[in-house]
Amino acid sequence: MAILKVIEVLSNSKKSWEDAAQNAVAEASKTVKHITSVNVNNQSLTVKNGKVEEYRLNVKITFAVNK
Repeated sequence: MAILKVIEVLSNSKKSWEDAAQNAVAEASKTVKHITSVNVNNQSLTVKNGKVEEYRLNVKITFAVNK
């Protein structure tokens, strides 16, 4: 049986939602090992002068907990 833990992470990117997801995983990977999945809860963006300024994600990252 596996023990899993879920954390919620907010991430952003000037490029894309995909880049924001990569940023979330990269940042979480600095302190969390054995990441198994990422679930995107919410996508949003900011707009300035009629153009997309920033892509934002709220994600849940699941990882295995060592015994």
